[in-house]
Amino acid sequence: MKIAVGCDHAGFPLKETVVEKIKEMGHEVLDCGTNSPERVDYPDYAFKAAGLVAEGKADRAVLICGSGIGMCISANKIKGIRACVCHDAYSAAQGVQHDNLNVLCLGARVIGPSTAQSVLENFLNASFLTGTRHEERLGKVLQAEAKNFK
Repeated sequence: MKIAVGCDHAGFPLKETVVEKIKEMGHEVLDCGTNSPERVDYPDYAFKAAGLVAEGKADRAVLICGSGIGMCISANKIKGIRACVCHDAYSAAQGVQHDNLNVLCLGARVIGPSTAQSVLENFLNASFLTGTRHEERLGKVLQAEAKNFK
């Protein structure tokens, strides 16, 4: 799979661990920055990485900021993106299996490298459970997204 990775300055210290794990698992990394600890605005990187998923240029994305929340909120503004903050392995796998999660958001100030690797591994190894009640539920979410609820 092609995995887009984006982070802000707070997520930068965890980015290298995430990129190494993705490559170790045999996936391609599309690095969307940032590439230093200099202050930047998280939406810029969330939009860039999640945008690649929405455009079909990446299969999934991983976004990292201090808490994961800012990245998550930003990514979910893009049509077709289902982003969630996950700081445990179960939620990362279940999010993909039940909700077709396509963007994992991590908080570098919340979890450490070993937990991030475990969460990432579960996120990348999971598949959406097609043909189940979860597919019907996702359909309802996609219908609401299409209406834009203006």
